[in-house]
Amino acid sequence: MKKSEVLAHFKGVSKVAAALGISPGAVSQWPEDVPVLRQLQIQALTGGQLRASADAQKFAQPAA
Repeated sequence: MKKSEVLAHFKGVSKVAAALGISPGAVSQWPEDVPVLRQLQIQALTGGQLRASADAQKFAQPAA
């Protein structure tokens, strides 16, 4: 998941931060590839409209 697509979906840094309950400064510090656990959170918040990367999905799978 790319930061640019998250910002476009939520329409700005402040709205992303509010949705996640974090500061706008924290969002601004993200690299272009959104941190894995935030990807999973965003996927849940958007009802799957934004999908976490395959690497992030591995964290969502229960351990065998």
